[in-house]
Amino acid sequence: MLSEKQIKEFKQQLEEMKRDTEEELKDYRKEQKESDYQKDNTGEISSVADHPGNLGTDQFEQEKELTFYEQARERLMEVNDALKRIEEGRFGVSEKSGEPIPVERLEAIPTARFKVDEVEEGQS
Repeated sequence: MLSEKQIKEFKQQLEEMKRDTEEELKDYRKEQKESDYQKDNTGEISSVADHPGNLGTDQFEQEKELTFYEQARERLMEVNDALKRIEEGRFGVSEKSGEPIPVERLEAIPTARFKVDEVEEGQS
């Protein structure tokens, strides 16, 4: 079982991860607004690029940014879930077996919900 000191350290780490991720999401939304604003102020009649290659590049960049945004959203949900488990006294305990998750795993992935062997079992 985790000591109170360890739980406090994991909580601090998770809260820092939460702040960083929220800042990342905020920056993404700000960039999207600025990007949309710049498109509106170009004076172009059409939003279609002059060259088909530019359109493909723009689409790729938008999809890449959206992927990063979605990953950040998922990370934030995982962090919030881990913080909730701390508050409920369930942090560091596998949701599958109810056994303690090794500290080494939590140090590597503080949002871990299962032991390594349980994750591997589900992928077989």
